[in-house]
Amino acid sequence: MSNFFTNEFQPSSSAAWKQKIQFELDGADYNQTLLTKTNEGITIKPFYHSDSFEKIQVPIIDNTFKICQSVTILNEETANNEAVKAINKGVNTIQFKAAKPFSVKTVFQNLLHKNVEFHFSFSFLSETFLQDLCKTLNTEIVYLNIDIIGNLAKTGNWYSNLTTDFNTLENILKTAKPNFVISVNSEIYQNAGANSIQQIAYALAHANEYLNKFGGNIAAKIQFKFALGSNYFFEIAKIRAFRYLYQLICEQYNTNCSAQVFVEPSFRNKTSDSYNNHVQRVSTEFMSGIIGGANTISNNSNNKSCLQNLVSLKEEFLKNNIQEITEGNYYIESLTKQIAEKALDIFKEIEKSGGFLHQLKEGIIQRKIAENAKKEQNQFNTGELILVGSNKFKNNVEKATMFKETSTLKNYRQTLIIPIIAKRLAAKLEQK
Repeated sequence: MSNFFTNEFQPSSSAAWKQKIQFELDGADYNQTLLTKTNEGITIKPFYHSDSFEKIQVPIIDNTFKICQSVTILNEETANNEAVKAINKGVNTIQFKAAKPFSVKTVFQNLLHKNVEFHFSFSFLSETFLQDLCKTLNTEIVYLNIDIIGNLAKTGNWYSNLTTDFNTLENILKTAKPNFVISVNSEIYQNAGANSIQQIAYALAHANEYLNKFGGNIAAKIQFKFALGSNYFFEIAKIRAFRYLYQLICEQYNTNCSAQVFVEPSFRNKTSDSYNNHVQRVSTEFMSGIIGGANTISNNSNNKSCLQNLVSLKEEFLKNNIQEITEGNYYIESLTKQIAEKALDIFKEIEKSGGFLHQLKEGIIQRKIAENAKKEQNQFNTGELILVGSNKFKNNVEKATMFKETSTLKNYRQTLIIPIIAKRLAAKLEQK
């Protein structure tokens, strides 16, 4: 029967498909009607075909991604209780966020030896505290996620100064047991308005500063954090393109390393007055992370429905091969290749101009992000970029107030560079 159908329906070329489409348009221009140009400079076609298909070899992934719940440490006992509840719901990774040193004994009471990974997000840098933390967790899988360059980008200042911060990081790399010490927090760039290609290029250049300083051996000690937006297929392709490019860069340092990728839903596209839209939007972002090949996927809110959806997705994908979903998918493969090529061009430009830190100090990175953010904001304001429940199909009954605007400059302290600040697209509209 299969041979019958194969013989009955002969394949058509991409030229034949295009000719047929042009005929059906009844005189309308194919390029003007069916081609979509994105902010990344990529043209989306109405169809993709095997005779014009090119792909790149993205590192193979498996189905063993981790489910993470973020917990902010404001009170040690409360944080411990939140972590215990999350683990009981099926979470196998906890990300603790802290703005100051805390009681390690209290936070980790009843949490050790449970086959749970621990990730951290610190807004301070204390070598003494980190060394003590590592001693307590010496039998656990720990991701310290120290990102002194990310702190500079986000706040405009070093923790202390360039020399001290790098010396502290070097000391921890030499003495701390955790396999993953450094983080490249590229979610900063997405949440401030950078497009997919910029995010990848900046993540690579950001990481290259660490590789230049400490050598290729630390490539395997870096975890990359990405925020995922609503552009479903582009977000899948973004992670795949990054994994491909990071492998290329590692080869230049004579090391073979697969990127360790941590993802969580974007802050930029969220709205504060539509609970159901929030859950649906976050769930599609989880899916992008899974199919794209993230190692860890985090629920960065206390929304129970979002966490339940993530646990359900984990169970479903254990039955399927993630690699097969994108293998031979002409659209995703094409996006992956184009995004990778454009991101590599930007990365090379950054390196030729003196590197990522140089461009941060000159304000070039900030200006590029601001330009794209302004373009996105204008598209949102005019309705070209739609957030359902916000600037389209507004829900005037439901109010949730899930997000509040914050500023890293609330104390108006002087900064060394212009900080890169997260901003939601819907913020001004909600204020009105």
